Amino acid sequence: MDTAPAPSGRTDPLAQLDLAQLRERTSIKWRAHPPDVLPLWVAEMDVLLAPQVAETLHRAISLGDTGYPAGTAYAQALQQFAADRWGWDGLAVERTAIVPDVMMGIVEVLRLVTEPGDPVVVCPPVYTPFYAFVTHADRQILEAPLGNDNRLDLAALQEAFGRARGSGGRPAFLMSNPHNPTGVVHTRAELEQVAALAREGGVRVVSDEIHAPLVLPGATFTPYLSVAGAEDAFAVTSASKAFNLAGLKAALVVAGEQAGPDLARMPEEVSHGPSHLGVMAHSVALREGTAWLDELLVGLDRNRTLLADLLAEHLPTVRYQPPEGTYLAWLDCSALGLDDEPETPGDELAVVTDLAGPARHFLDEARVALSSGHVFGTGGAGHVRLNFGTTPQILTEAVIRMGRSVPS
Repeated sequence: MDTAPAPSGRTDPLAQLDLAQLRERTSIKWRAHPPDVLPLWVAEMDVLLAPQVAETLHRAISLGDTGYPAGTAYAQALQQFAADRWGWDGLAVERTAIVPDVMMGIVEVLRLVTEPGDPVVVCPPVYTPFYAFVTHADRQILEAPLGNDNRLDLAALQEAFGRARGSGGRPAFLMSNPHNPTGVVHTRAELEQVAALAREGGVRVVSDEIHAPLVLPGATFTPYLSVAGAEDAFAVTSASKAFNLAGLKAALVVAGEQAGPDLARMPEEVSHGPSHLGVMAHSVALREGTAWLDELLVGLDRNRTLLADLLAEHLPTVRYQPPEGTYLAWLDCSALGLDDEPETPGDELAVVTDLAGPARHFLDEARVALSSGHVFGTGGAGHVRLNFGTTPQILTEAVIRMGRSVPS
């Protein structure tokens, strides 16, 4: 298969597949819409697996090694990755637990530190499954919206923590770090303030760090558990977003120094959910896939700049703040004057057939599938989330189509 050379002699993982090859895929990204639609919605990248991951999986299949997972290789790989990548030596393997995926891990942690009916604070617009999973677990969502700069509004967070504590229950704060859908990477100073507010308000913090390896040039990722005051918190993460392993289920819960006893109460049967192949894939990705990841980050950096240039040319009234991390772009389309959607969070996958506002317009008129902003909660109406983890050619064609669909 031909590959496209990238600057500095690298090979860009985002330039290895063409549209015809991608349409052979059977995942929801490529099968939810008719073939004339360019899918830039769900968080799945258009890349081949890192070679080390593919080789590990091929070997396992050839051996028939498809039983149940065992051991701590995944946690050890994350421990080394965190030390090498983020300079964090505080991840203790004995304070980790393997879980089927990040959202299931979050739910299990919330069951450990909260009771049914207790409030869980979120900062919308935020990853829409937060709403569905929290409410399905019989907890109550309490919003502390982001500020106008798309960053954490610490005053709003303090106020929400006060209301949560006043409920008489055991409140928690479910944080997206880096933040989905805005791509903001929280600074160490911001996270230290979050920890101080949480301690003061008696709020347990659960940090979703699934996008942590995808921090782009110009920003630095800070593991929440590495900041002072976060000793009673939890982080939940996996290699799935960075290495495109969503179909290979496996994730890790990491407990802070004071949260180990809580983690020890997690039911043993939760660890039965991850796939053995998933554990293998995630472990080898973190342990041996960093060169591939570095090449991916170069390609994503180019694509976020390309997106800015394309929007300036074809959709100049759309506001775009290039993300500091992730491969997700949060686009404010309110100036286009398209029908707006209500600010009612929903299920990210359900909106494949239930779109309104800009997302509905771009699907119907441009044949480009994006995520509807309204499903991300308060502040999401009038926005769309665009996944730029694709080839430059597909990204270019998509924005050209979107521009042509809007009356000048």
